[in-house]
Amino acid sequence: MNWRLIGYKENSAFLNMAIDEAVSEAVGADESPPTIRFYGWKPRAVSIGYFQSLVKEVDLEKCKEHCVDVVRRRTGGGAVFHDTEITYSIIGKQELFPKDIIESYKEICGCIISGLESLGIIAEFKPINDIIVNGKKISGNAQTRRGGVLLQHGTLLCDVDVNKMFSLLKVPDEKIKDKMIATVKERVTSINMLKEVRQDDVLAALKKGFTLGKEFRVSDLTEKECGRAKELAETKYITNEWNRMR
Repeated sequence: MNWRLIGYKENSAFLNMAIDEAVSEAVGADESPPTIRFYGWKPRAVSIGYFQSLVKEVDLEKCKEHCVDVVRRRTGGGAVFHDTEITYSIIGKQELFPKDIIESYKEICGCIISGLESLGIIAEFKPINDIIVNGKKISGNAQTRRGGVLLQHGTLLCDVDVNKMFSLLKVPDEKIKDKMIATVKERVTSINMLKEVRQDDVLAALKKGFTLGKEFRVSDLTEKECGRAKELAETKYITNEWNRMR
């Protein structure tokens, strides 16, 4: 099985989520091979899980004030502030992955763990969908299976600004917010907290981890995928109908 590897590129939150869906459609239609993609968020963004309420989870005025985009993902999970990080997505027919959800998370997260190991960072998988280093979370991941296609995407934290994150998310009680900030600071880590590593080196390590044992070629989106992604970004992911559906 030949995989396609798409190199790191920064896009808007709306286009990032649209690309994941466009590629999922193309893979499902046998128009594109299984795909691994690395990307960043420009401008910074908050993404919320498919089942979350936008107005309950996100301070939209604060996001607007700080020029932070807000988008709903196709995957579940909680609200995430995307800032100094590398995000990946892996998309392929379901039969390429274990049927068991946790086992599939473990297999895919193993690619990140392998990449981190080549940087001298020892990480481990923590079910259901986290990767931890020294007991602290460094990567969160989310998955969806639709139309016979598995999409999993997740973040690898290069740095983390917990105070900024909680200024953009809604917590009803300030005392509770203070406790949550303190808890997150104790339980979350990042590449920069562990050692000095250039982003290019992190990307090279992730590429190595995700392609280990796979035949692959470095390529880009097809013209059809680009057009479909642009269409989805403009007609779905940027709209209130999608983002305020709950």
